[in-house]
Amino acid sequence: MRMCSIASGSSGNCIYVGTEATHLLVDVGISCKKTVEGLNKLGLAGNDIDGILITHEHSDHVNGLGVMSRKFGIPIYATAGTIEGIKKIGSLGKIDDSLFHEISPDHKMMLKDITVNPMKISHDAAQPVAYRFQYGNKRMAVVTDLGTYDEYTVESLKGMDALMLEANHDINMLQVGPYPYYLKQRILGNRGHLSNELSGKLLSRLLNDHMQTVFLGHLSHENNLAELAYETVRLEISIADNEYKPDDFQICVADRSEISKIVEI
Repeated sequence: MRMCSIASGSSGNCIYVGTEATHLLVDVGISCKKTVEGLNKLGLAGNDIDGILITHEHSDHVNGLGVMSRKFGIPIYATAGTIEGIKKIGSLGKIDDSLFHEISPDHKMMLKDITVNPMKISHDAAQPVAYRFQYGNKRMAVVTDLGTYDEYTVESLKGMDALMLEANHDINMLQVGPYPYYLKQRILGNRGHLSNELSGKLLSRLLNDHMQTVFLGHLSHENNLAELAYETVRLEISIADNEYKPDDFQICVADRSEISKIVEI
């Protein structure tokens, strides 16, 4: 099973997860053209995609969905609340109802040879989810856009081999930055985004002997730096009360516009 970030950030998100037989996208928040260019670098074409899994209806996760789904006829998987939200976005154009497939948190489904298991997250969208993937005994997850985490989150993400985890902002950069007060409060709130510190604390609870690679994703352009996210998460792991250290596995920061390395488990 493979994972690759085609784009990850506050300006657009698109993550590839697949096997030799199955090719999936988590979100299409960038243009169809950029999505296909990213797929081409993976040796894939748009019509190779078996499904698009949408986390929630915010624009940085669905901007390219209308064109992508119409051009290639790709099935779209999302919660009922997210589907309703997508249908209200006029800029996406008309998406054929037959392409939508409703999913529910903690209800597994098989997409060819990959088991997909959505999980609840805390974000200010209609009915947002993150996604867990299993192929044989290998497990991956894509978890962004969560303002906080709880025991459900930790239990849901135990035993992963690879993980895409949000490290959206540095709290100090956000507080002194140019955003208006209401937006700062939204991002810092329990239904906003995960800070570098909280990302590191959550990751510290998820580390296990099988963990190979963690992508830090959905970094804010205005309120974070790749080096800051990387070092803050490493620091949180190093001071956490567990047996694992930052060098026990690979930490990569996903770029907002460039395709990442391919992680193969």
